[in-house]
Amino acid sequence: MSKSLFIAEKPSVAQEFAKALKLNTSRKDGYLESENTIVTWCVGHLVTMSYPEAYDPALKRWSLDTLPFLPEDFKYEVIPSVKKQFDIVSGLLNRKDVETIYVCTDSGREGEYIYRLVAMMAGVKDKEQKRVWIDSQTEEEIIRGIREAKSLSEYDNLSASAYLRAKEDYLMGINFSRLLSLKYGNAVSNYLGSRYQAISVGRVMTCVLGMVVRREREIREFVKTPFYRVLGKFELQGHSFEGEWRATQGSRYFQSPLLYKENGFKKKETAKELAELLSANPPLQAVVEKIERKKENKNPPLLFNLAELQNECSRLFKLSPDETLKIVQELYEKKLVTYPRTDARVLSTAVAKEIQKNIGGLRSFVHVGAYAEEILAGQMYKNLLKTRYVNDSQITDHYAIIPTGQGLLALQAVSGTARQVYDLIVRRFLSIFYPPAVYQKMMLELEVGGEHFFSNFKILAEEGFYKVTGIPGTKKGKTDEEEESVPDSELFDRLQKLKKGDLVLAEDFEIREGETSPPKRYNSGSMILAMENAGQLIEDEELRAQIKGSGIGTSATRAEILKKLIHIKYLTLNKKTQVITPTLMGELIYDAVNHSIRSLLNPELTASWEKGLTLVANGEITSEEYMQKLEQFIAGRTNGVIGLNNQYQLKACYDKVSPYYKTTYQTSKKS
Repeated sequence: MSKSLFIAEKPSVAQEFAKALKLNTSRKDGYLESENTIVTWCVGHLVTMSYPEAYDPALKRWSLDTLPFLPEDFKYEVIPSVKKQFDIVSGLLNRKDVETIYVCTDSGREGEYIYRLVAMMAGVKDKEQKRVWIDSQTEEEIIRGIREAKSLSEYDNLSASAYLRAKEDYLMGINFSRLLSLKYGNAVSNYLGSRYQAISVGRVMTCVLGMVVRREREIREFVKTPFYRVLGKFELQGHSFEGEWRATQGSRYFQSPLLYKENGFKKKETAKELAELLSANPPLQAVVEKIERKKENKNPPLLFNLAELQNECSRLFKLSPDETLKIVQELYEKKLVTYPRTDARVLSTAVAKEIQKNIGGLRSFVHVGAYAEEILAGQMYKNLLKTRYVNDSQITDHYAIIPTGQGLLALQAVSGTARQVYDLIVRRFLSIFYPPAVYQKMMLELEVGGEHFFSNFKILAEEGFYKVTGIPGTKKGKTDEEEESVPDSELFDRLQKLKKGDLVLAEDFEIREGETSPPKRYNSGSMILAMENAGQLIEDEELRAQIKGSGIGTSATRAEILKKLIHIKYLTLNKKTQVITPTLMGELIYDAVNHSIRSLLNPELTASWEKGLTLVANGEITSEEYMQKLEQFIAGRTNGVIGLNNQYQLKACYDKVSPYYKTTYQTSKKS
């Protein structure tokens, strides 16, 4: 009797497939078997690329003479620690009674690569191979994925891009790490007073290091400039409010060289002169010159992709990207949320049509059940297909992270932090069914003694989706954003009644000192967003959604890259604040790369490599074209660095940064 073989990425997922298929299985060593079905699993990667010494034992010794290392055919080997499971899987893949193989590894580039390597090493031939592609681990989704499984060959382009990504990381890592270690490793170790260690270089990793070091140097070199603003304190029927002076046309100081900007002076004395001039003849009356009133709609934000969730969890819960990924992966495996390693922030049309199932399941989630009930009772989901939250063209592999509406009992078995992350995902999801929040905004222009003062007010008129997510600035809607002045409702009502020509009492004028601010250091969340946007940190959530293009790394790899840089002590992460800074070693290695293979530090170039892999996955360019460009890049840069003799120049760079790490540097020198 012929059998079907299901191969998952890990044992827990295999169990879910067996459960969904309602199989009466017997447990074997490394697999489950029933009358006509076998379910087995990998344990992550079972196969890896071989080190250079597998090609030639002489390559074990690092030497400039053997670079660049560009093999014509790549070698692979079974990872020794998982050889037993590989042998089991290989035997099952080649069993004579197995006719159809269902590939159930993670639905993404890395999951595809895991299976393809195993199938290649196992020598799978003459079997029907089908790809199961799912967005969550609920029983319905697993059954749908099996029912709609396509021929594995339809994913050959994705497989090709996965192989290329691995080859690219391997070749850049092997060649450039050996190259820079041989050229600069001794100099860096001697300078640090430490024993020799290799310089670790990677396509994405080195680029991220560059982003952090450049930002640190911008902060160091930043010169704060003080400036002085004049603020008026005004009184309206017993209520006080402030207005900011600006040098508008007609002002004594319009376009004056004494100004820092139109709303401040370079010197305190000038600001003081203006304040004294305006205060000269009390009691002072301010005339209402202009009033602008308008309503502003604030739409619910787009749904979470992994990068946005990592940023939000860093901000709210001080979680590192790696910690967030582990939590959301656990929630996925417990069927609570959809596939986490996604770049999309919207839903597919197919999912949107069935969305009431997801909402319905949340009625029993104690914190938001009432909102789910309200959405269903009012059929607030009916127009979802016409909104910006549904867009098939913005989805590559998977749609946004949303709750499945299932598995709520499993919440009892997860940590308190995991429950907070789940609550965050649920509230973001339910918020899209609510109307925008509506603000009443008001701009007031007052004239005193020929000078003009401006006040901006903003009050929440309709809470809209904030009902679910919380109002920004409150505990539930915690935010770091600065808002316009939020007056009490009594003052706002009085301000609303003002009209042009009305008089307001000017109580006092004060000088407020400010200073220009340096750029902010990256924290773990903003770094993930900057990586997603090719090194450009865009603070505004709406703008990020509009300009999104190719990023550095992928949603699946960014957290791991950051974690590695911290582990090898090129960067440090403050666990309390999640702020990232370079170490002295990180800065020295940055300088070595900057004076040898500068293009590795270029986010746009790194993003273009990632875009090239996407083009291969989409069938727009061939693997051969990509590989040719890659080999030319590696050979050209390697040969260029071999000819360099710039250690003395680098010593000057090291001397420039070491004073900023005086304590660490002196300690390492003594040890």
